[in-house]
Amino acid sequence: MSQSFTTPIELRFSDLDLYGHVNSVVYFSYFETARVKLFAAPFQELTEQQIFMLVARAECDYRLPILFGDPLFVTVGIARIGTTSFDLEYRLHDGTGKTYATARTAMVCFDNVRKVTIPVPECVRAMV
Repeated sequence: MSQSFTTPIELRFSDLDLYGHVNSVVYFSYFETARVKLFAAPFQELTEQQIFMLVARAECDYRLPILFGDPLFVTVGIARIGTTSFDLEYRLHDGTGKTYATARTAMVCFDNVRKVTIPVPECVRAMV
């Protein structure tokens, strides 16, 4: 993984399911939060140019349940860069060594004007 970025995640009561732990689908919103923060400057610049980074695949390995009050952090970094896509790896953890989940997303670079995939922008490559 490239240089990583870590951000705290605020657990909301609405994230919990009937079993009293964070619902599995909510994990993906936590990963999205970290992804958007990681690419804050490049996302804005690229979006203005109608260049998007789309999630083409998302997978998550759940390790431990997250309960209300558990401290949450997501660490994310670029794991692979291809021609028109790149992979991000995530770790959802408590900040002291406990890992709740690990995940990976495949991101595709897309020109929204021409409606075609494009090479990974240099600003993303420079993050590795």
